[in-house]
Amino acid sequence: MFFVAPARVSRPLSLLLAATVFLAACAEDDTILVGKRESVESILNGTEATERLAIQNEERAISLPAVQSNDSWPQAYGSPAFRTAHPALAAQISEIWSADIGQGDGRRQRIVATPVVGAGLIYTLDAEALVSATSPSGQTVWQSDVRPARDRGGQATGGGVAYDSGRVFVSLGYGNLVALDAATGAELWRQRLDGTASGTPTIVDGIVYLTAGDDRGWAVTADEGRLLWQLTASPDVTNVLGAPAPAVAGDLAVFAFGSGEVQAVFRRGGLRRWDASVRGERPGTALGSIGDVTAPPVIVGNRVYVGNQSGRLVALSLESGARIWTANEGAEGNIVAAGDSIFILSDLNELLRLDASDGSRIWGTPLPRFVKDRPRRRAEIYAHHGPILAGRRLYVASNDGFLRSFDPASGALVNTVEIAGGATTSPVVAGGVLYVVSSNGRLHAFR
Repeated sequence: MFFVAPARVSRPLSLLLAATVFLAACAEDDTILVGKRESVESILNGTEATERLAIQNEERAISLPAVQSNDSWPQAYGSPAFRTAHPALAAQISEIWSADIGQGDGRRQRIVATPVVGAGLIYTLDAEALVSATSPSGQTVWQSDVRPARDRGGQATGGGVAYDSGRVFVSLGYGNLVALDAATGAELWRQRLDGTASGTPTIVDGIVYLTAGDDRGWAVTADEGRLLWQLTASPDVTNVLGAPAPAVAGDLAVFAFGSGEVQAVFRRGGLRRWDASVRGERPGTALGSIGDVTAPPVIVGNRVYVGNQSGRLVALSLESGARIWTANEGAEGNIVAAGDSIFILSDLNELLRLDASDGSRIWGTPLPRFVKDRPRRRAEIYAHHGPILAGRRLYVASNDGFLRSFDPASGALVNTVEIAGGATTSPVVAGGVLYVVSSNGRLHAFR
């Protein structure tokens, strides 16, 4: 009997054969997942979400408030006593003049104060604490430098302007609240506050209410600037430039802070009535983790609307602070309530119409977002200011150099007017004229 010896196989080859057999035994058919492929980048920067939501847009009839002729826009939009819900404005407007109001936006200083109109003049605050009063024909009536005497220019920025009873009230990033004579610009009093008084003042029945960028609120007398009371909120690390104006109705004043807290207090004594919060986060953006309130509280009936720029807008009960609904939409600028709808500028640069009953989306119109809209150059983002409702149109002023008007029912773009220098504040309307401040330090009038 003969035996045949097996051939010798090298060790490396034997390992290769073994691995091949093992892999062959374990191999299975690939599972191909069904569905639409979406890039991670598009989801994070919001473009894909915008495209999906745009498909759901609907044109819904709307019953707008009656058009009103108004000769003033004295204070911020949030308090019903000073708000003209639907001012008169012509359907087609064009620029009639522009006037120099001082220093424009720079690397360290910015104009953040929305102009106000009272006693026949338009009042503005530039980037370096210069207050100007301009006539309806575009002539400078007076100017007042309200920087503290011991501070040099360029050391602070931010602030707000309000008009009440023949006085102009100016808050400053230097930590001052100043009252000026509205006719002459003469300083009446100055209160130095323990904080950066960067919010827009609200004045009701002889009391000035103010929020600061460092999460504090004050009430001072309008006649002499005497401190009545103050309140505090939870501290936060980062804030958006400026602070939301308090909203006042009845016996309550509603304050919102950089921490996302909302506090309602009895406006004469400062006793707290209720607390609430607006908290959210927008994944994929650097600003998405900052919870600062960027849509100041607006009181409409028994509701308070307030929003932040990180994906949250809420409706609260004015009486109790109980949450009525939450919308996963960030809001920046004015919250406009008209008929059965809410209009906002979202943190994703959309003009949105929401159902006032539950916060659901009705339509969204995209606005220009990236200054350089190429995938590797998407860094700087356009700023949009507003919206306001006037002359049956929604107006948005943008720093891309345009003032746009939209149909409230459908969100369709109706008209575009150029703003030289680009807008840096929300527009206001008084006497059938729209006013807006540009980033180069000029007040523009459109009629």
